[in-house]
Order: sequence, then structure tokens, then C-alpha cells
Amino acid sequence: MHLLNLGILAHVDAGKTSLTERLLHAAGVTDEIGSVDAGSTRTDTLALERRRGITIKSAVVSFPLDTVTVNLLDTPGHPDFIAEVERVLGVLDGAVLVVSAVEGVQAQTRVLMRTLRRLRIPTLVFVNKIDRRGAGDRAVLDEMARRLAVPLVAMGTAAAPGTPAARFVPGLGPSALDTLTDHDDGLLSAYVDGRVTAGLLRAALARQTRRALVHPVYFGSAITGAGVAELIDGIERLLPTAGGDPDGPLSGTVFKVERGPAGEKVAYARIFSGTLRVRDRVPFGAAREEGRVTALTVFDRGDDSRQDGAAAGRIARVWGLGGIRIGDALGAPAQAYEHHFAPPSLETVVVPGPGTGRRSLHLALTQLAEQDPLIGVRHDEVRGETSVSLYGEVQKEVVQATLAEEYGLDVAFRETTTLCVERLTGSGHAVEFNKRDGNPFLATVGLRADPAPPGSGVGFRLEVELGSMPYAFFKAVEDTVRETLGQGPHGWQVPDCTVTMTHSGYSPRQSHAHQGFDKSMSSTGYDFRGLTPLVLTEALRRAGTRVHEPVHRFRLEAPADTLGALLPVLARLGAVLERTGARDRACVLEGAVPAARVHELEQRLPGLTRGEGELETAFDHYAPVTRGPVPERPRTDHNPLDRKEYLLNVTRRVGD
Repeated sequence: MHLLNLGILAHVDAGKTSLTERLLHAAGVTDEIGSVDAGSTRTDTLALERRRGITIKSAVVSFPLDTVTVNLLDTPGHPDFIAEVERVLGVLDGAVLVVSAVEGVQAQTRVLMRTLRRLRIPTLVFVNKIDRRGAGDRAVLDEMARRLAVPLVAMGTAAAPGTPAARFVPGLGPSALDTLTDHDDGLLSAYVDGRVTAGLLRAALARQTRRALVHPVYFGSAITGAGVAELIDGIERLLPTAGGDPDGPLSGTVFKVERGPAGEKVAYARIFSGTLRVRDRVPFGAAREEGRVTALTVFDRGDDSRQDGAAAGRIARVWGLGGIRIGDALGAPAQAYEHHFAPPSLETVVVPGPGTGRRSLHLALTQLAEQDPLIGVRHDEVRGETSVSLYGEVQKEVVQATLAEEYGLDVAFRETTTLCVERLTGSGHAVEFNKRDGNPFLATVGLRADPAPPGSGVGFRLEVELGSMPYAFFKAVEDTVRETLGQGPHGWQVPDCTVTMTHSGYSPRQSHAHQGFDKSMSSTGYDFRGLTPLVLTEALRRAGTRVHEPVHRFRLEAPADTLGALLPVLARLGAVLERTGARDRACVLEGAVPAARVHELEQRLPGLTRGEGELETAFDHYAPVTRGPVPERPRTDHNPLDRKEYLLNVTRRVGD
């Protein structure tokens, strides 16, 4: 039977998890439909998820249809947990985007659809809650066409929307032909010649949906079951199934890591090619570390079961790979692991409460970072503080509750601050030579730092011969370069630059008669790890950096007569208006605002708009800080900006 790895995505409270429960029930996997309110859903397994009524971690559950077995991945809808969605996207064959028939297109809806389109993931749209008061079909369809700006094909209409009797009436409308002929010259020719048949139309719809050219739209209700049978039919007929040769070379991607009952790591992996088997030795990760698979399970009929192997197309839970991390490739890399959404733009210091030791707190946060690497645990050795990167206040509350419930640790948080970055304004070069000019390290390191385009990441290159010294020394330099770039001259991460090694040198072991090798006069990896921060920081200083702050795109809809009160407040908050418009008696403002001022805007909006204002924001880009003093971030390293202090701290540690 064919396999389909299907993601369910939505803005929070659109009914995504309820739809998952309805699909499982319709497929015969469950006898009763789980309830989010009652905390009885199959995919929200964490106590915290059931108590809050939101999805926090992605979950996998399987169900069979007539011709395909579906591995359904339920993802969080709250924007604070967008990283969970990101990790799932790379393993999907198709998706269902859930939109509320009452609230319509929301901020997260647009973010998700833009990403699905960019990744060309075939996607169906399910307009949920047609049985709720205020629900609509035509109005929501028009809003999706306008605000999502993607080709949509309505698969029918909603009868009696806004009432408990609401139901879905299948049937392609006249506009479907217009949409499909835009992407199919053969269908257009058949239309001109009067040869279009229902079969020809259905074939074109399936073909274009699988190529992510159009998106079929269904109307229904996860609570009553209206429209769900038709959606299931669309999932089976219109979305592509998993490919991959089970006899080919092994290739898979890890998209989730959790800890088992005994504290062991369990990896969730999508197998793209080959077959992963128990007792196999498997290379994984960038370092191509090897581990032996001790056990694995695959998902089937609402549960996962122990198997000897998982073939191409499957999603497996894998034991035995102790060093595994999210994003690691198993076997041959299937595809580069990419970030599709913005990184966290907030940071807070975690303060241990009574009875909570700093070591146990750091260990717990490190384990949480295995499951969510983007929380970015940062330890300040000088102040003995640990901070984490976050997407929002809800995520902070979840981290606090998780530490209390799973680790028994009582913590509080300091005020959340904005995370900036530093970008190079020019190029800079620095070099230190072995045994010269007060260099206490037995190493020569020369580095040039050049700016790179935003989003390109850190590149490391060599302008010296790779054989000029042992490879381990080059690796020590590269690893330390990447670590050092976590704190630029102003203390912020330098995310995009190219660092080139221009000089290298080392002291080989000297052989003396009757004494063997003199280890005290030979270079070690420590020398290169100790010298590199000094050289790179000087290169960055000479290049110059400028602090950039995160900027959010916003869309604000408010009564037209409140515009006079809104505009001066937006100006004071540093917002830049890019587009204004009107809808009925409302004004629509679109533009950009510094992320640090979003919370204040949210707080002031109800008073400025009589409680009728609606604000959508999402990270868009980083921009140079132009107001006030340049933000500085306290350093957590041994401060290579101050050579004397750095050498005192580092060389003192050698003797410890």
C-alpha cells in the first residue's frame, strides 16, 4: 500500500487537532472522538498540552484509507512554537491547511501558506467551523483569495452556514475551469474546442494539486463531521504519495528528538531512500558519527509498533543513536536542513528559585534544547547566569511549567529583551604569529572576515594549504570561529559572514636524543582554540559591525474614525507605514515596526480603537538600529576584546 506523510497546519484555535481526531475516527482507528476541551485527544499527549488545550509538540499518528496509509503529523498552531512546524515541513508529502470559517485568514495562516508555497508542498485547504455562528463560505473564500494570493479551487459550497445543520455540498463551480486553464494549455485548448469533460477536469485538478499549482478548498466542521468524508477523498485522490527506493542507499532526516522513560534519546526520522534496520551501524550528522540502531518502531493504525526495519517513505522512531540531533541526516543526506521561519527574536534570563541548583538547571535546559534547538541556551560563566531564546511569552510559560513538572525545578524569569544581531560593515584582517609579539600560544592564525548576504550563514574558507598542518588544528580553528561569532564586538551574534584563514603554522614535536619527544614545545588543539578568538575579534573590530534589530511586518485594521489617534502612536513607536486602505468603515494599515515595540502596540491598541482594532504581526527582517544608543549585550566569554583580561583568564585556566 502507498504511504502519504501529511501535515495538518493552522493558526491556533482553527480546529486543527479536532480535525485530526475526526480523521482518525472516520478511518476507524478510534471508537470515540477525542476532545481538546476534555483533554482526551490522541496527539496532544503532554499533560501541559491537555491542560492548556493547545498543541506544543508535533505528534505522529497513522491511519489507513482504501489505497494509501497516511502518517499524519499534527503541528502546533501558536506562533510561539513555529519551530516545531519548521522541523516537520521537510518530511511532508502534502499538507492540509485549516482555516476558521468564523475568524477567516489570520496572521499564522498567511505565514504558513507563504511557506508551503515557497517549498512547493501540495496543500489542501479545509475551512472549518461552518456550523458556528458567524461562519461563511463565499466571504471566507474571497478573503483567502485576496489575502493569501494563491490559486484556489472551491470543491463545493456550504449549505446553511452558521447553523448546527451546516453541511458541505460538493461540486466544482465555473471558476474552477478558469483557475485550472491558467496552468494547463492542453485543458485550455480542450475548453476552446468544447471537449472538456468531468474526467478531464478531475485529472487536471489532481495533476496541478500534486505540483502545488492550485489548492482545492473544502468546507466543513471537525465537530459535526460535515465535509470530512470529502476531504478524506481529496487526501487520497489529489495528494502525492511518498517516493523512494527501499533497496537504494539509506537516506533519512531526523525531525524530532525526545527522551524515553530511561532518559535515552529517541529520534523521529523520515526515511527517503533505502531501509533502516535494527542492528545497522548508521552514519549521521555533519560529523558522520556512527551509531548502532538498537530498536525502532513504525506508525500503523493509530499506534506505533516494533519492527525490524523501516523502508523508504516510512516515519520511524529510532533508539540507539546517542549523539543524534534534530536536523541530522541518517546515511546519505537527503536534503540540506533549512530554516524556513525566522529565528527567535526574544531572550530572557532563567532565575533559579529556592532549592534549584544552577547545574541541574543548566542540564535540564540543555536537554530541552535537544528537543527544540532554537531555544538557544546561553550560559554566562562570568555571572553564573543562563538565558534562553524564545518566540514569545507563551513559550516562556511552557518552559517554566516543563521545568517544574518534568524536572522538579522551580524557576522564574527576568524581563524579556529583544535579540539583535551584528552585521559587518566592511572587511577586516588580523594575524598572530607563533612565538612572536607576546603570543603565548604555540600557533599561527590569520583570519579575514568579509560580510555575506543576510540569511547566507557563516562560511569558513582556507587560503592556506590543507596539508600545511594537521587537520585537527584546522578543525579547531573552524569550530572556534563559529563559536566566537556568537558574540560580536557589541555582544550580539554575527550570523552572516565569510571567514577565511590566511595564515597557519604550528610547532611540531621536537625529538631529543635519549629523551623522546618534547611535548611541552609542541602545538595542541588548545593553542588554536585559545588564539582564534583573539584574532577573529580583532578582524571583526577592523571590519566594523553595526547592530541590527528585528523588525516585524504588521497589518492593522481599525475603525476609520480612530486613524487620527493611531498615526501619531505608530510614529512614536518607530513604525513605518507602507500601505493604507479602507474596507467598509474600517481603515487598513500595513507596514513595519521594530519587534521591541510590538508588545507596547498590542497593549495600547484596545484603548486607541475602542477595543475594535485587529493587529497581525510577523517577523520580516533585521534593520540597523537608528534610534537611541547602540544596544550592548553582556558578554559570556573571556572577553577577547580586552587582550590582557582574556589572556589572564585563559592562561589561568590552564594551570587549574
